Amino acid sequence: MIVLEPFTPTDFPQLIDWVSDERLMKEWSGSMFSFPLTEVGLTWYIEDSNNVEDPSVFIYKAVETATGTTVGHISLGGISQRDRAGRITRVLVGHSTARRRGICQGMVKALLRIGFEDLNLHRISLGVYDFNHAAINCYLKAGFQQEGVMRDVVRHDDEYWSLIEMGILEDEWRAQQPAASAHA
Repeated sequence: MIVLEPFTPTDFPQLIDWVSDERLMKEWSGSMFSFPLTEVGLTWYIEDSNNVEDPSVFIYKAVETATGTTVGHISLGGISQRDRAGRITRVLVGHSTARRRGICQGMVKALLRIGFEDLNLHRISLGVYDFNHAAINCYLKAGFQQEGVMRDVVRHDDEYWSLIEMGILEDEWRAQQPAASAHA
């Protein structure tokens, strides 16, 4: 099982270690950071995050409960109270050995619960590069639907990357919850 805990400065070294090359940096963060990732950049990144009085961005580390090990990173930003909407960004499963164990899906499901139950959002969206088939499958299994494709939005070296836009609405998310959760 995966639980999400606030991402803090004590978590910086591990994330810096995980983001080990420029391509991964761009896949994970778009153009938010320059390579290499630094503690200074991460300090700016978490500024004003996880503030329940003024919720605009929540940044988490993902912890596997069985081992207590941090296995990933995920954030929910662009939160609009007026529109009751947010956007999942910067999803990263730590080391390649941790992949294909359902960690991504556990992280996403935990974040959807926070977004729909705790923050009372109506819509949560995300963007994923079209070549990232593992992530696309993870999001589809979590209940997201593909809504469109933005073609050639990012250039890396001599290639262009297209972005698949995906979203899930609160009623779609609630429909896939076990009956016991609906009455809790």
